[in-house]
Amino acid sequence: MSVNTNVESVIQLAEHVDESLQPKTDRDRKVGPLSYVFMWIGDGVNLGNMTLGASLIVAGTATLNIFQTFAAAIIAIGIISTIFALNDRLGYRTGIPYVVQLRMSFGLKGSVISSLCRGIPAIVWYGFQSWIGGTALNEIMKIITGGSFDNVAICFVVLQIVQIVLSLYGFHAIKWVETVVSVVIGLALIYVFVVLLTSYSNVIVEKWVHTEGSWGLPFFAFIMMFMGNYAAIFLSAADYSRELKPGISNTKRGFLYFLPIFAAYGLTLTIGAMLASATGVANPVKAFAIVVDNSYITFFVSAFIILGSIGVNMVANIVPPTYVIQLLTKLKYKPAVAITGLLALCSFPWVLVQDSSSKGLGIFILIYSAFLGPIVVYIQPHPKVS
Repeated sequence: MSVNTNVESVIQLAEHVDESLQPKTDRDRKVGPLSYVFMWIGDGVNLGNMTLGASLIVAGTATLNIFQTFAAAIIAIGIISTIFALNDRLGYRTGIPYVVQLRMSFGLKGSVISSLCRGIPAIVWYGFQSWIGGTALNEIMKIITGGSFDNVAICFVVLQIVQIVLSLYGFHAIKWVETVVSVVIGLALIYVFVVLLTSYSNVIVEKWVHTEGSWGLPFFAFIMMFMGNYAAIFLSAADYSRELKPGISNTKRGFLYFLPIFAAYGLTLTIGAMLASATGVANPVKAFAIVVDNSYITFFVSAFIILGSIGVNMVANIVPPTYVIQLLTKLKYKPAVAITGLLALCSFPWVLVQDSSSKGLGIFILIYSAFLGPIVVYIQPHPKVS
């Protein structure tokens, strides 16, 4: 069977699923290159990436110094962008989502298992990001109520409801939310970066810059961890490229991934490591409260953290598992979105954000990325599909 015939067969299979999983036509694609860049910046400026940066600082000592950190990050982001540009081609050409793309390689039954390998980590990250956002919302409520309200669980549930409602509007809402998030969060992080440099430069230099670090196994382990953090996202690249307007070459799409991911990932990793060096606390929200000891500034920083959590969830952690749930249950898009939000409650995010769990988060990333890597290789389309 030829590649083109195979693609046509998959498109025909997509006709038997819900409308939201059917191929996108050129007329349906509303996301332009600039909005696409903002989408990936909004995805990258999140507390999960900061926590990874904080995990570089163990017991007050950096596993990698600043130079090794950026070398590992640049290598990882270069590989991530390349895989993105390779893996998004089928979705960009045909308009099919990831769960339909899987049918080309794994068949109807096999695609169920491989799609779950993408959906389950996304739900765990959804819960993790939401709990971080709920923690920030709780800080805001404590300021507003003068300390009389202090319940992260309630804030977590409220934030889940808000995210579910926003996600019901699909990529139309995602495009605008991510643009706002990328600009606002970027400015907030630059402010925090300046505060850390001016007030905590000595301890940061001592614990992160002048430390010996390692170019050996820890260095390569962090490259794998950085890549693993994006493994689930670039695996389902078709879910995003099918929304991108037509007429953009593979090379240009590669830059649409590399530039925003490098800017956002680099900034958040740096601030995460700097916060952990300055405070000794792995949870970025708690570290922010220590560094920015002003209720008004803490209020705004917490608001930015909430926006960041919503931004990354709407891009990376809601749409893919929603498509998986639709594939498995034949539900419409909106009920599947609601179920995704409810499942995030079952990921025990309050455990993942503990200081003692920061290393465990890295192990979790390495484990699930080990399953996703072979899927990425196996579903790579033939060159004629590009």
